Amino acid sequence: MKAKKVMSLALATAMIAGMTTSATVNCYAEDESVDKIIIFQSKVEIIDQLEELAETYEDETGVEVEVWGTTGDDYLQQLKTKLANGQGPTVFSLAPGAESETMQNYLADLSDLSFIDKIADGMANEIDGKVVGIPYTMEGFGMVYNKDLINADEITDYDSFVQMLQEQKENGINGFGLSQESFFLIGHILNTPFALQEDPDGFIEKLNAGEVKMADTPEFQEFAKFYAAIRDNSYNPLETNYDKECGDFATGKTAAIHQGNWCYSMFADYDVDFEMGLAPLPICGNDKIAVSVPTAWYVNSQASDAEQQAGKDFLEWLYTSESGQDYLMNEFGFLPVVDGMENDELDPISQQVADAAAEGKTISWPLNQWPAGIVDVYLVPVAEQFFTSDMSCEDFLAALDDAWAQANEEK
Repeated sequence: MKAKKVMSLALATAMIAGMTTSATVNCYAEDESVDKIIIFQSKVEIIDQLEELAETYEDETGVEVEVWGTTGDDYLQQLKTKLANGQGPTVFSLAPGAESETMQNYLADLSDLSFIDKIADGMANEIDGKVVGIPYTMEGFGMVYNKDLINADEITDYDSFVQMLQEQKENGINGFGLSQESFFLIGHILNTPFALQEDPDGFIEKLNAGEVKMADTPEFQEFAKFYAAIRDNSYNPLETNYDKECGDFATGKTAAIHQGNWCYSMFADYDVDFEMGLAPLPICGNDKIAVSVPTAWYVNSQASDAEQQAGKDFLEWLYTSESGQDYLMNEFGFLPVVDGMENDELDPISQQVADAAAEGKTISWPLNQWPAGIVDVYLVPVAEQFFTSDMSCEDFLAALDDAWAQANEEK
């Protein structure tokens, strides 16, 4: 009798368990659902629009989006600290290349997102055969110039570049502007001699290994001459921030600045009365602008499975929904990197970037393969010394080589 009662009890228990399996799973799913994600990203110029997007996303999906802001040039260090403390964001941004590779332990596999196959060739960030980063946009940089003051077709080499600087100076106009922020001071402009190498990535590997030197390479020797010409004929960029650099250009005080299509939004507060264009920096006769993906979205692989899924859901919405695409194209002003997305209201600088990419008239961004953090910590001090002294071109390149070697020793 006791055995029969035990057996009956076991059967009843099994039946109850079977009847409630789906309910248990549903309850678990509800317990694991995520009603909030956190986004931390480095493009300060879209922060206001991103805050508005967060409200739209919550309205449409019920999931709250908290946007963390950042200031200064230490975004990567802030991100590393947050992730290491286990307090990292759900979705964050990085530069594809060396920066993302150093952080690959925190990058979730995004290969299963529905639009992956529609991303333009070479634009998605892949590591070990997996898509881990979704590109923001394409960006291009070079000489943003005032067409009333400069005929870009005439600036094709070092001599014509110097002639332009001197002519503008004689007319009381600054010929070419940089600014004090790290990438605007040296990061972007130093990209060009790297991009002009036959094998940019291979050159960087040899530079890291100490097998080549910038000081012995013709493209860098000419870059140093350009840098010296800017120092000798233009204002001191260490005394000029990004806002003033763009403001002086918008008001005709500066004929050209070394910037990219992202700077166009800076001119909204000015009554700009001239046409502008984007021209190559003609080091060694270069006739192409630098175009690439500056930043990509990533999902924190150390977050819970549910939170990772919530991050993926956000990216799905951003790139496939009508509202998300509207923000990317119209509010952020991004260039389309996913097939089917269109921006019919590109500013003139962004249009030139898009045209150059379509026509193959571009050079790459090897700077994405530089040792992470090298610009802020190691290269900027050399540039600052150069602009506050009469350092020769030879000494400047030697100092860059020393800084590069130090960065590799300490990475």
